[in-house]
Amino acid sequence: MTWVLLVFLALLVLGMPVAFAIGISGFIFFLQQPSLPLTMPVQRVLSETQNFALLAIPMFIFAGNLMNETGITKRLVRFATALAGHMYGSVAQVSVVLSTLMGGVCGSAIADASMEARILGPTMTSRGYSRAYSAAVHGFTALITIAIPPSIGLVLYGTIGEVSIGRLLAGGIGPGLLMSALLMATVAITSRRRGYLPEREKMAPLGEILSTFAHSVWAILFPFLLLVTLRFGLLVPSEAGAAAAVYAMAVGLLAYREMTWEGFKRAVRLTIMDIGMVMFLIAVSSLISYAMTWEMVPQALSQLLLGISNNPKIIIGIIAVFLLFLGMFVDSTVIILLLTAILVPVVKRLGVDPVYFGVLMVITCAFGLLTPPVGLAMYSVCSIMECSVASFVKDGWPFALAAILVLVAMYLFPPIVTFIPNAIFG
Repeated sequence: MTWVLLVFLALLVLGMPVAFAIGISGFIFFLQQPSLPLTMPVQRVLSETQNFALLAIPMFIFAGNLMNETGITKRLVRFATALAGHMYGSVAQVSVVLSTLMGGVCGSAIADASMEARILGPTMTSRGYSRAYSAAVHGFTALITIAIPPSIGLVLYGTIGEVSIGRLLAGGIGPGLLMSALLMATVAITSRRRGYLPEREKMAPLGEILSTFAHSVWAILFPFLLLVTLRFGLLVPSEAGAAAAVYAMAVGLLAYREMTWEGFKRAVRLTIMDIGMVMFLIAVSSLISYAMTWEMVPQALSQLLLGISNNPKIIIGIIAVFLLFLGMFVDSTVIILLLTAILVPVVKRLGVDPVYFGVLMVITCAFGLLTPPVGLAMYSVCSIMECSVASFVKDGWPFALAAILVLVAMYLFPPIVTFIPNAIFG
């Protein structure tokens, strides 16, 4: 197992794409095991793609791309503007509100950050906002979409760890709303100091708010409909993903009537690209997962952690800090794929709710999307806003602090995560 790790790290240092580094290092493990036939890695890769529960992931990705082609995004922008236009840093506040609303549409932080940088970035620049500040706002507010259902990271964790996806999606709502509130407060404080004035003197009239809400209601209803179907057992997660895609098409064709053949083809093309990347990672990561199971890594890690302390709080804190550090160097999806099968048995043995741990793990790993040296969302928004990573870090530290406060609050007060799933599912 040591050679597998060394080869994996060496390939990463040499700049090889993560998926190929995982696949090659995993195959080396099988070369070291004469008792395992060389047909085994091929069978593992193929069998991993046949997991029925994984159908939820491509279906939710497809639904998000379809909803982005139906005019939902521009309606959500108008609704967010009506809600936040009277606040300091109003356009930045719109980004926070929009990310909260978009959580039910895309479920991807990178997609949300890129979209908002393209939609709101030019407006913020024209209003005198610093490019780096705008990039930081769009980047860190996109973390909200990791928590608000349907989070792709939570679906992935639930599938691999055999944890209730319905409870996980419900558990992300509390942290998502808390992050939204703290980021709005951060925007208000920093905007007041920078002199980013409101777009309008007073809050929008109730009639305007209700009107924009009515135009956005189909997108806002989506996460609630999703949780209802899962709560009452009407659909399993994979079926809910397929229903989400049908729902998105119905909204585009019947409600807003903005779904075009070109838009549909664009959504299909983007979905194929996204799914190809995710599913290839899932397939090759099965080699590493099998190697860890064969070498009994979860049991060894469990004994190691329990040797440090019997206090679950201390163990979860150590794991959270480790994940926060690891997220700076490895993509969050890869971390979830590689470590979920190892860590879930450990937290269960500690008596920790795997739903609580899953939400904490996924959001903690996602924080690395906004930190050097490999923060994908950070590089995306910096590229779109044409600013340096150094200026992004300088202007973004207040938002990073707000995100860390959310993680600390989740760690210290588990009911932030567990209250809603316990209220819905019992």
